[in-house]
Amino acid sequence: MPLRTSTDLRGLARPPPARAFLGGGVVPLWNRSTTWGCEALRQSGDYRIPGRREAVWAALNDPATLQRCLEGCRSLTPVGEGEFAAELVAKVGPVKAAFTAAIHLRDPVPPESYRLDVQVKGGAAGFANGTALVRLEEVGAQTQLRYTIEGAIGGKLAQIGARLVEGAARKLTARFFERFAADFAAIERRTAD
Repeated sequence: MPLRTSTDLRGLARPPPARAFLGGGVVPLWNRSTTWGCEALRQSGDYRIPGRREAVWAALNDPATLQRCLEGCRSLTPVGEGEFAAELVAKVGPVKAAFTAAIHLRDPVPPESYRLDVQVKGGAAGFANGTALVRLEEVGAQTQLRYTIEGAIGGKLAQIGARLVEGAARKLTARFFERFAADFAAIERRTAD
């Protein structure tokens, strides 16, 4: 099933509190903010993954799997219980930069749901902060993954325009899910042998 997104175009008076995206998942559809030089974002979508919920949960919580699937991810390192540090390179419109991210897994309910709080820094390129809520539902022998993201970006990322950022983020997320499905299928085949 292809990735579906929904857009909320209501303008926000200010960006949400420091929260943001992750690893396969920052796919912003933007709401314009008129204060603090930030762009607020809100996006949601879902994806059907051929596999049991428990196995999908395990793969989504495996740093090595996430690093392989997230385009431009140089490293994803555990730094504590439910905490990770990431380094990645991304190009959004004319801005290509190296970013560092602090990722915190919150409120896990295995194998049903969790929340990711993310803070991303890209030096002169800007920053992103936000929260991703991820829910897994078993549908027969498959898993329906649903996510909602709220956050904000600032710096050059916010200056280049919402359309460019939205398009780049949508492509990044679609590629993440394509890679994740392929990687997950390969892991399932290896464990079945």
